[in-house]
Amino acid sequence: MSPDTNLLPLENAIIVIPDQITASETRAVAALVEEIELRTHRRLAVEKVLPPAGTPAILVGQRAALKLQFPEMLNGMQGLDQDLPAEGFTIHADAATSRVVLAGQDARGVLYAVGRLLRSLVISRQSMALPLPFSVTTSPHWPLRGHQLGYRPLPNSYTGWDLPQWERYIRELALWGANAIELLPPNTGGVADSPHFPLSRMEMMVKMAEVIDSYGLDVWVWYPQLGDYSKTTEVDSALREWEDVLSRLCRVNAIFVPGGDPGKTPLNLLIPLLEKQIANARRLYPQATLWLSPQGFKSEEMDAFFGFLSSQPDWLTGVVFGPQVHLDLADFRDKVPSRYPIRYYPDITHTRHCQYPVPDWDLAFALTQGREPTCPRPEGMANILWRLQPHTIGAICYSEGCHDDVNKAVWSALSWDPQASVIEVLRDYARFFIDEKLTDPFAQGLLALERNWQGALLTNEGVYSTLQSFQEMEQAADPHLLKNWRFQQPIFRAYCDAYTRLRLIHETSLEEQALDALREAEFKGACTAMDEAEKILDRAVTAPVGRAWRTRIFQLAEALYQTIHHKLSVSLYHAQHVGRGAHLDSLDWPLNNRLWLKSRFAAIRLLPKDSDRLAQLAEILNWTNPGPGGFYDNLGALPVTPRLERGRGATVDPAFVHSSLVGCLYLTQEPLVCRTSWMTCVLSLNGAPLRVHYDNLDPLAEYEIRIVYSQAEYKGRLCLVANETCQIHDYILKPDPMEPLTFDIPAAATHTGDLQLAWKSENKGNEGYGCAVAELWLMRKDRADLSLQAKEKWRYANG
Repeated sequence: MSPDTNLLPLENAIIVIPDQITASETRAVAALVEEIELRTHRRLAVEKVLPPAGTPAILVGQRAALKLQFPEMLNGMQGLDQDLPAEGFTIHADAATSRVVLAGQDARGVLYAVGRLLRSLVISRQSMALPLPFSVTTSPHWPLRGHQLGYRPLPNSYTGWDLPQWERYIRELALWGANAIELLPPNTGGVADSPHFPLSRMEMMVKMAEVIDSYGLDVWVWYPQLGDYSKTTEVDSALREWEDVLSRLCRVNAIFVPGGDPGKTPLNLLIPLLEKQIANARRLYPQATLWLSPQGFKSEEMDAFFGFLSSQPDWLTGVVFGPQVHLDLADFRDKVPSRYPIRYYPDITHTRHCQYPVPDWDLAFALTQGREPTCPRPEGMANILWRLQPHTIGAICYSEGCHDDVNKAVWSALSWDPQASVIEVLRDYARFFIDEKLTDPFAQGLLALERNWQGALLTNEGVYSTLQSFQEMEQAADPHLLKNWRFQQPIFRAYCDAYTRLRLIHETSLEEQALDALREAEFKGACTAMDEAEKILDRAVTAPVGRAWRTRIFQLAEALYQTIHHKLSVSLYHAQHVGRGAHLDSLDWPLNNRLWLKSRFAAIRLLPKDSDRLAQLAEILNWTNPGPGGFYDNLGALPVTPRLERGRGATVDPAFVHSSLVGCLYLTQEPLVCRTSWMTCVLSLNGAPLRVHYDNLDPLAEYEIRIVYSQAEYKGRLCLVANETCQIHDYILKPDPMEPLTFDIPAAATHTGDLQLAWKSENKGNEGYGCAVAELWLMRKDRADLSLQAKEKWRYANG
């Protein structure tokens, strides 16, 4: 025993395996040896006999084989006398004999036991030990636990990975409990090739399948149907393509066909095609299963889908609940016949315009970091899993790169044991992937990154503390750790968050100073005031802040490109576009109204009279002024106005099926020249109304409402109703480009002093679309008279 009686030293251990061992178990033992060697530079010997007494040993194998070969040692050992569910295992450390037993119920159980041991070891370059006491018997809660790995041009990192990098990542996912990996075929629509590919898509798919099979994991294939199957020639072509692709793989356990996103084949054409496809596939792989999702289906298509399921075809194995299935998962389970299991397909990779957007995400982050930044959301992911996955057999998660790596670990760990603590999962992550000495600091740092994205950035002082924490870890790191991409990613994010907050504070202040300059226009002249205001606004470019932080961001981006081919820029690294994780290109996008103000100044300067120019500047200065007794709301600004009815809320309803969502325009090329209040909005999805409530109105006053409808999401028609019965306007198309619209509010709607406004989309539900409103002014019609009276009183009071 070690002088430290809480640790069992294992750096000099012998790994002992039974004579009866499968190929995948051999692979698991090799993973144990190699992972230990990677961390300690010690290669443990593997034997089939026990070493002499006193020599530490790690016994690895299936429970039955170990008991058969080493009965005297294992008889009566805790956890080894009982059968476990599939994939379960026991790990027991005996301090008296310095033996550690890893006994799997089956071959996969051996693999997962190896993973659990590796995540529990206290490892340094000089030593390796297991905390005592240590005795674990466990089996997975959900039978399906996997991740989709897409080798195609779109992902922001995967495209540059060679086979050894894929082998390592697949191994790591397996060691965290994954039992399925989903691959993509060469034809998935869109761009077919990438300059980053080390191998063709077909070659890499074949080799990745071999790696997956070597660990004994299931191979799933995500296979969209993209043709016009009203044509016999395209049906025949699709049948030949499937056979050609699938026949090259060493293993296929399941095929998942998304009904949409991509592909939009009508069900009456898709169903007969899939029946033929799976019949052919089962000639190659008799046990292959087929799964179908109704992604992107509209109401009538969903009705047809459930109608098809009610006929209960036996060639279909199950259905998939994924992005763009616009129902509660519980409701979906109720509508699907019980004979069909539901596979979960959660989007753990995107931040907005997605299945589970970041709740109330600040516009500054949405603009600069986009849909695919480094996005550890451990608490958010855990909440989604705990609430929704119980309706399913488990998940294969949707991913577009390794920027969601923490989310993968959380999802894998909690799919095995939903009772696990999130912080302990993160500590395991830090211990296994980063450094044992940073087990808690790194785990706490990941939670802090998630908190960075909560609430208004302008007031979130914790963003700087998060950066300081990661800077301290970075400064103390050795050269090996500094080259670890899992260490680089959160540091990069922490710098991005802090830099964005610094810019937001600076540019918010510059805009206030510029508006102050415009307030002098009546005395200095409109053109002079605009010139001064423009110079102030341009300090965002001519006198920028955070230069050192920005430099470090670009240095880390280069490091991430070198370590994992993370393409954080279109121009520098040939990413697909800004929306695909290339947020270096949007890092410096304006965070105030600078572009809009400068465009207005350019137009105002063309007016012939200074009085006209002054009037236009007054409109800018009074933009948010609803007049006496009125109300103004920038609905997408944080904190969200209490007048907005939020519905169930993001915790209970993370997909915002029954809740209002703060959203923003989806910009992928360049910043938009409009007010920031028009870039963000509140949304209702799935046909649900969007509601705003006013109280304490003057029952004797008459009101009108001015509205800016956002172009985010839904492009169809919407109507506005007051108090459920009084129509303010009928179904109309939203103006494009955006502009304010004004409507009268009937006096009958406000005579009680309360007013509820409800926007309804023409869509009747289950289509994902809804209403999007950016700005609201509820104004008294007599506001001009009230303002004049107020001015007269002021003049009288001031002589």
